[in-house]
Amino acid sequence: MENIRTPRIILRRPIGRDIDALYRIYGDPRTNAFNPAGPIPSRADAEATMARWLNHWLDSGFGMWAISILNCPNEVVGFGGLTYRSFGQEKKVNLGYRLAVEAWGQGLATELATTAINFGFQALGLQEIFALVRSNHVASRNVLEKAGLTQFGSLDDVPGDAPSIVYRISH
Repeated sequence: MENIRTPRIILRRPIGRDIDALYRIYGDPRTNAFNPAGPIPSRADAEATMARWLNHWLDSGFGMWAISILNCPNEVVGFGGLTYRSFGQEKKVNLGYRLAVEAWGQGLATELATTAINFGFQALGLQEIFALVRSNHVASRNVLEKAGLTQFGSLDDVPGDAPSIVYRISH
């Protein structure tokens, strides 16, 4: 798959050298404030995450992208894209993303989300795309709503925590 360029970002398939960026972003407690699992604890965990992502690409032909700003293409500022995820007993295509703190508040997550949705519908022929978000994660909920997703229900996915909100968009 070729890189995808939007007005401000480049989306590309991640590669092994992106592990440092993955660990920096996913290991940051600030980017995990709403993640019940917390930050990735070690570089080895980042390597395992990258291996899962790369296997998803091999198995499915799509997955998480490394996100860079157009004017700084060699610096990864986040990861996001579409992956298969369990929603209870069903597997659905899930929109997910995580940006480095320095990339927050610039509309990049919304740009990624709308691009991923368009890619899913046009290139992959998907009929629905879902997203899970913690109910108190207002910024992420706003991103999903700006990208056209609407609340669909809830999923009790974290024992002892409030259910996540399920968002959906249909083609």
